[in-house]
Amino acid sequence: MELLNDIQAALGSRGVRTIEPWSRAHAAVAVVLAETGAGLEVLFIERALNDDDLWSGHVGFPGGRAEERDRGARETAERETREELGLDLSAARYLGRLGDIAPGGLAMVVSCFVYGVGQPPDLHPDRREVARAFWFPLRALADPERRTHVDLLFRGRARRFPAVSLGNGIHRPLWGISYRLLRNLCRAMIRPVFPAPPPARR
Repeated sequence: MELLNDIQAALGSRGVRTIEPWSRAHAAVAVVLAETGAGLEVLFIERALNDDDLWSGHVGFPGGRAEERDRGARETAERETREELGLDLSAARYLGRLGDIAPGGLAMVVSCFVYGVGQPPDLHPDRREVARAFWFPLRALADPERRTHVDLLFRGRARRFPAVSLGNGIHRPLWGISYRLLRNLCRAMIRPVFPAPPPARR
């Protein structure tokens, strides 16, 4: 569990920036890491296709919007993970949290909590929300051959966002909020593995 110990120590030694949502929506996600014989693997989901979901079909982390019954953002992340994947994080090792982010152009604050498990547990995706769930080697994210980008027309301006191609039948790259959160996690690690993004295109 050496790698998980390193991550827990790194997260515990850093200040955490929290953002008050005020009138914005508040969402929370869980980054779940499994320490296997081949190294760390991270849990991703591919969201089910849904015309009412802003992130329909996208790759990211389990999570979702806070509900009134939740006693804080961490409980939101754990509840959503349990509902989406049948994974009870109360049995996992809590490693810490990342700083909140407020994505530009979205009236939302996203909180992120990090957990560790010894081996990838069994998952039972709710097909109404999750098309598939899969584990991916963290070190593979540093492969230069996987670096790509997403071009998006936003408010009349062309924007280019850094992304990572996951392959293995996953057609959409990892980008946006999930990319930023995973990049921030890897920046906090003693042995960074995530590629730095290229300069923003203006």
